[in-house]
Amino acid sequence: MDLLGIHIPETSPVFLSFLTVHVLAGLTAVVVGAGAALVRCKGRGLHTRFGATYFGAICMVFVTATAMTAMRLREDYHLFLIGAVAFAAALTGRTARRRHWSGDTAHIVGMGGSYVAMLTAFYVDAGSQLPLWDRLPTVAYWTLPAAVGAPLTWRAVRRANRAQEPPIVSGGGPQAA
Repeated sequence: MDLLGIHIPETSPVFLSFLTVHVLAGLTAVVVGAGAALVRCKGRGLHTRFGATYFGAICMVFVTATAMTAMRLREDYHLFLIGAVAFAAALTGRTARRRHWSGDTAHIVGMGGSYVAMLTAFYVDAGSQLPLWDRLPTVAYWTLPAAVGAPLTWRAVRRANRAQEPPIVSGGGPQAA
């Protein structure tokens, strides 16, 4: 069965129900995850609300991916593994924040890694059916999300670490008279 040009591999009502929730949760995660990353003022407020919604959406994506994999283990086990990585990374990022681990690195790397893994799973599964992406070699579906996401995550870690450094006070030496 095809829907909007994308092949749906299974037509059972149970699978389609899980797939519907999976797609809606995935779209939610993409939008609010980007929102959480792009909000200028981190901390309580919009960033926290987006982050909480992202974590809930990633949990739902993982639960539905697990159910669909159980129905099509041979065909989808690799997607389940990527989903497990996305969930584990998001859980690490959330735990770092909730348990007040020092610094922001674990939170940023966890959430950024989760987002990259989620996009990787999407492109590995559907990339060959998407306009423009269908012209790329299969290896691109596996590597492009990380090739883009890793430098952005690294940049966010550097910015966060710089923001936490104490300011350098200039003029500490003897004054010339």
